[in-house]
Amino acid sequence: MALNRSAQMARIRGADTSPERVLGEALRAQGLAFEERSRTPVGRPDIVVPSCRVAVFIDGCFWHGCPTHYVRPRTRTDFWSAKLVENTTRDRSQTRALEALGWRVVRVWEHEVFTELAEVVARIVRATRGEASADDEGWRVVRVELLDPATDLERRHMVSLRAPPQERFVDAKRYTTKWKRRAASA
Repeated sequence: MALNRSAQMARIRGADTSPERVLGEALRAQGLAFEERSRTPVGRPDIVVPSCRVAVFIDGCFWHGCPTHYVRPRTRTDFWSAKLVENTTRDRSQTRALEALGWRVVRVWEHEVFTELAEVVARIVRATRGEASADDEGWRVVRVELLDPATDLERRHMVSLRAPPQERFVDAKRYTTKWKRRAASA
């Protein structure tokens, strides 16, 4: 029997998710000592390396507005739009506050853990060494508007998490293809 939406949403985990477990195993294999969900001056990142002041957040593509994989829900659009803005506002606030306190913040998309694990691990290791990161601006989709229902053309409104905040717009056909998990290797 199929689950209703409420039951499906209740099954979504907030901690000890498969991306967290896969990334944690890969970091341990590299000999990196870290804590999970440890308190920092601003929130509880998924992975914390307190000795180096590195905070790692693993952001879900749907919940945090992945520019590549976010899919606009077709129902309860006002609720989901507000939720996305709330999550993005919190992400920006946490990122900027931690960086202002001298922490290095690494934000990883859940799909990157499964498709680019070696690069994700390398980014985190570089952050623990204090090396400059080629990290992107942290673009997030904050709103999607349907431009043409016949062709499923939509406009994605995106903002940057980094200071100064920037905004950009991307017009594209609705994208619903899921990313494929590959065998994890670091």
